[in-house]
Amino acid sequence: MKTSDDFSRRLLIWHQRHGRHDLPWARTRDPYRVWLSEIMLQQTQVATVIPYYQRFLARFPGLPELAAAPVAEVMALWSGLGYYARARNLHACAGVVMRDHAGSFPQDATAIAKLPGIGRSTANAIAVFCFGAVASILDGNVKRVLCRHFGLPGIPGQPSVDRELWRLADSVLPRRAVGTYIQAQMDLGATLCTRTKPRCGECPLAGSCVALSQDRVLQLPESKSRKPLPSREVRVLLLIEAGRVLLQHRPPSGIWGGLLSLPELPEDAEPSAYAASALGCAVNRFETLAPLRHNFTHFRLTLLPLLGQATFLPHVAESAGQCWLARSELAAAALPAPIRSLLEAAFPELGRG
Repeated sequence: MKTSDDFSRRLLIWHQRHGRHDLPWARTRDPYRVWLSEIMLQQTQVATVIPYYQRFLARFPGLPELAAAPVAEVMALWSGLGYYARARNLHACAGVVMRDHAGSFPQDATAIAKLPGIGRSTANAIAVFCFGAVASILDGNVKRVLCRHFGLPGIPGQPSVDRELWRLADSVLPRRAVGTYIQAQMDLGATLCTRTKPRCGECPLAGSCVALSQDRVLQLPESKSRKPLPSREVRVLLLIEAGRVLLQHRPPSGIWGGLLSLPELPEDAEPSAYAASALGCAVNRFETLAPLRHNFTHFRLTLLPLLGQATFLPHVAESAGQCWLARSELAAAALPAPIRSLLEAAFPELGRG
């Protein structure tokens, strides 16, 4: 039997007994639901995604509803899931499919990959699961399985390494039961061939795994040397007026793009003077609250909240993009997870609305 056939056969047999068959997006050929799950699962664990996926479908059961919704509402439902460009691209993609494809996803993977926020691997997954295409994928789990099984050196993400990974993925791709096989690859990486504490003794590919035979499982895939993350401190103003909180819309791109956040205090600004001149609020005294730390992929952020009771200055024009939200509105607001945590720590009753 060819090695490629044996690889896929063992995976398919293992998946029949041990695969994840109860995921909410399993056994569907609806491209909308497959696409939504694939986008949410990028850089996010299944357990985190499931409640977001279910809430999203309850509000936006199909492409027409998603495309017609304000992007702010999409961002609000995505709040806390992270990597917010995914939500903006999701909304943009729905609009393109409705406008340019008569409301139906194209069936060809190359055409799917041209849609906003969809790369080659995600496009192939949609084409395989929904339209019966024969194509390989390369998500993080699959890359790890292939790097270890074939003993592939180098760092995934580097062009030469990714070219070899695509070649390997294509070389072991079966011609039948492709959708089940692709799911088996992902399940194996998510449950057994994990980044840390892999369960090699239970793996159906253990007998031919190069990394296991060479005692290099934890060394593959290779990763970039980690440099110390730079740190940044930001003072934020938590202004309260008659039970409402002052929030500002973030710019559409960048950190927390399109979400609501607390006003940031410029580095050398005096809080009361800035609140009066830039936010139209008079604040006599500020209370320093406990800092909140949050790690991004490329830096560590420490939020230093200053709490103040505010009154309006009617002669100062309200800043563009700012709004006051009552406690009953906070639960549905598009807030980054750290800002929501900060608000609920300072005012537990605000989150209960």
